[in-house]
Amino acid sequence: MKERPITRARVVAVARGWLGTPYVHQASARGQGTDCLGLIRGVYAELHGQEPEAPPPYTPDWNETRSAEEPLLSAARRHLAEAVACGRVKPAQVLIFRVVTTGPAKHCGIAAGEDHFIHAYAGRTVVESWLSRWWVERIAGVFDFPGVEE
Repeated sequence: MKERPITRARVVAVARGWLGTPYVHQASARGQGTDCLGLIRGVYAELHGQEPEAPPPYTPDWNETRSAEEPLLSAARRHLAEAVACGRVKPAQVLIFRVVTTGPAKHCGIAAGEDHFIHAYAGRTVVESWLSRWWVERIAGVFDFPGVEE
């Protein structure tokens, strides 16, 4: 049986299936609990059948000091395709942010369009938010899930 193609619309639909999932640190279970990394892991698993690797344990305030290692960006570079800079975000792209502009990359989400993204909001649920100037200025990396068709 032929696998379904991974289109941008399919990635966004899978991500939207996580809306309302409660925020639970280090979890990745649609409808039950997730954090921002768990959302990316869960969508990846839904698209590809399994996660590429299990993350090591991390605290809610992990990676507070910026170092050359950048674990979130490093993992994204290992398992996702780094997007070519084109000046705009495409639906289905994984966005990695520096919450503090001079700090480490430590938050992520999935673009739902050019001006919205889906992410796990600490203390609440997975939500679709406006990709405001505040967020755009904090983008540290933009990636595509493997196999995404244009």
